Amino acid sequence: MKDFVITTDNMGDLPDSYYKEHQIPYLFLTYTMDGVTYNRENQLSSQEFYRRMREGSMPTTSQVNAEEAKQLWIPFLEKGCDVLHIAFSSGLSGTYNSCRLAAEELKEEYPDRTVTVIDSLCASLGQGLYTDYAVRMKEDGSSMEEIVDWLTKNRLNLCHVFTVDDLFHLHRGGRVSKMTAVLGTMINIKPLLHVDDEGHLIAVGKVRGRKRSLMKLVDMMEERVKDYPGENPRFFISHGDCLEEARYVADLVKERFGIEEVLIHPVGATIGAHSGPGTMALFFLGNYR
Repeated sequence: MKDFVITTDNMGDLPDSYYKEHQIPYLFLTYTMDGVTYNRENQLSSQEFYRRMREGSMPTTSQVNAEEAKQLWIPFLEKGCDVLHIAFSSGLSGTYNSCRLAAEELKEEYPDRTVTVIDSLCASLGQGLYTDYAVRMKEDGSSMEEIVDWLTKNRLNLCHVFTVDDLFHLHRGGRVSKMTAVLGTMINIKPLLHVDDEGHLIAVGKVRGRKRSLMKLVDMMEERVKDYPGENPRFFISHGDCLEEARYVADLVKERFGIEEVLIHPVGATIGAHSGPGTMALFFLGNYR
């Protein structure tokens, strides 16, 4: 079996310790806040990032270019390894397309090697969970071809359901109108969203009150896992600096579905710049997104 490496990008919001433990190289999408650009070596803590957002700072984000992707992969190609890259959703960023172009360019330079770029159509720990399944398959001895086949067949079964606490961040990103943001804030409306089959963030409902919105996420999970023929050995939760509420959602999931293994981690700065403090997202496998 050919030697290969799995790579990804930091939009999967996995902990740094995960990338180190499983030896997963990754691309880094930078962000700028208060006139300072932050990168892999120079990052704000999630608490500081969201504190600044609460105080009015508005970060901006960037995407990876093709040259950055090539520089990540070339050392492995030089060693004779193939590359399987799991990219951030093409519905939310041009990063996947940059990686696809980089892979095409490297075909000419390394004709005996393969660089396969998968459009995850996922975001945050949805992409993280999708990557985790691939990593576990590799560590269990699956070939790159077997993993690509699983990723392709199960991509639209990777469910993302989430809510946000502040509608104005969604308005800034063009997800809701200004009137919706103003009126929704006045009457404590919390939107319910998901990532659709094209990898876009889409509003699918709304409830009044924060606690109801958190409970509704678990209801949405139940709708999607009902009659799902596969298993959910684990689920992931990402949050915008609201850890106690994330633990509350995790306990609801454990109680209702009996799934004990969970990873809880903050939404990274690049996605958090658009979703804001108080974001709560739940990720799992289901019948449909």
